[in-house]
This record gives sequence, structure tokens and C-alpha cells, in this order.
Amino acid sequence: MATDVAAPAQKSVGTAYLLWFFLGVIGVHQFYLGKTGRAISYIFTFGWLGIGLLIDLFTLPKQVAAVNSKAA
Repeated sequence: MATDVAAPAQKSVGTAYLLWFFLGVIGVHQFYLGKTGRAISYIFTFGWLGIGLLIDLFTLPKQVAAVNSKAA
């Protein structure tokens, strides 16, 4: 008996950047990537006072790739 299990949906770098741009201060892009703890810390510190957002600007593609590789 074969069971079809749907593969988890892959995260998109474009979607992550859109969320980062419009709602990054409250960590929505981190929620999208499944990083709940980091996202909650962004809410209370406004994206670590902007430093976390700046770091995410350059590392977001790598973060998405890491999440996608774990899901596969």
C-alpha cells in the first residue's frame, strides 16, 4: 500500500525579502522561515534595533536555502 506524502513547500527568497522589507521590524520574515524565537525577539527589540535587519539583508538567501534543505 503506497501512501502519498506531500513534500513540504519550499520557501521563496523573493517572498522572504518582501516580508523583510514591509514587516521586517516585527520579524514576519523570521516567522515565515520557522524561526519563531528570533521573530519574537524582533518584535520586542524592533529588529534588534535595526542591526538584525541589516544582517538579514545580506544573509536572507542563505537562511532560506538552509530552511529548504532541512525540509527536503
